[in-house]
Amino acid sequence: MQRTVYALARYHDCPAALDFLTSAFGFRAHEVTKNDEGVVTHAELLVENDMIMIGEGAPGGPGVYIAVADPDAHLDRARAAGAEITMDLVDQPYGSREYACKDPFGNVWYFGTYRP
Repeated sequence: MQRTVYALARYHDCPAALDFLTSAFGFRAHEVTKNDEGVVTHAELLVENDMIMIGEGAPGGPGVYIAVADPDAHLDRARAAGAEITMDLVDQPYGSREYACKDPFGNVWYFGTYRP
């Protein structure tokens, strides 16, 4: 099954969050990405048939990640509509080209090419 919409949370300490979420809530680690120093920077957790992604970064509450075919055009459209770009387009080490923004109501949205 190919998904398009994913729940997302950011943590200052992704390894500790991964340990907590798997032990406290029973989430199952699906894929775990580590940096060159061996520190977890991204993880995909399964909850029954659904997935939650967690990543390194400043916590700001949960967000939503949406896979799109053309993030460059998507960013242009979002910017033109008044979205506040909080992370410009970046090519991630796990293969995604993505960006982040806030809508005018303060909700955080992430868009990119990654489809776990």
